[in-house]
Amino acid sequence: MNHERVTWYSPAVERHMSIRVFGHAGARVLVFPTTWGDENEWPNRHMFRWGVLGEHVEKGWIQVYCLDANHNQSWYDKSVHPGHRAWVHLKYDRYLRDEVIPFTRWKNHNPYAMAVGTSFGAYHAMAFGLRNPWLVDRIVGLSGMYDITGMTGGYYDQNVHACNPPGLVAHEGNAGVIHRWQQLDIIMAIGRDDPNIQDNRDFSGVLWGKGVGNALREWNGWAHDWPYWERMIRIYINGTD
Repeated sequence: MNHERVTWYSPAVERHMSIRVFGHAGARVLVFPTTWGDENEWPNRHMFRWGVLGEHVEKGWIQVYCLDANHNQSWYDKSVHPGHRAWVHLKYDRYLRDEVIPFTRWKNHNPYAMAVGTSFGAYHAMAFGLRNPWLVDRIVGLSGMYDITGMTGGYYDQNVHACNPPGLVAHEGNAGVIHRWQQLDIIMAIGRDDPNIQDNRDFSGVLWGKGVGNALREWNGWAHDWPYWERMIRIYINGTD
């Protein structure tokens, strides 16, 4: 399996960021890590072995870009104001938009792109995909939480709004943006016993309220762990079941 690590200094987040690339061709897949994860998380969890995504990668159906995150500088830095956390997150969004996406296009001319994540990575995938709907075609969130105000203690300003998928969708009035959202393939999978199940149901309803189709798939039990995510991603990487 083709594999490489690429690192550069990001002007947007003002530090070095690394990406691990798996595969040689196919749809470009941006993978966002969980809360304390980084670009090594999915490889270390053996997500590219045969039986999970190994076949997809080796046969050139997808090329995966495992991303680093800035959680310690943004949402999980409780020493700073929530508005500052959102501002730092938007710097990460610029890194993805202005640096990562052009890099993936330089390596791979396949026009189809996905944003994928598990747990807090699902939030990142959704936030990036909805803020930049012309850059992605499918968003897959597994066991995610999408209302970021749970991380701000209820504080809300323009920066928090820009980072908050439910608020972003509910208050969008640009017909062009809404039309593009309606063209996206949005998939959310979560366990019925997951504490974030109602968040997913509410957000699915917000999307439908704007005429944005989405597939909310509720699994039995808690389903918030890697053995479940292995099964989920193998199903939903291909679209809805």
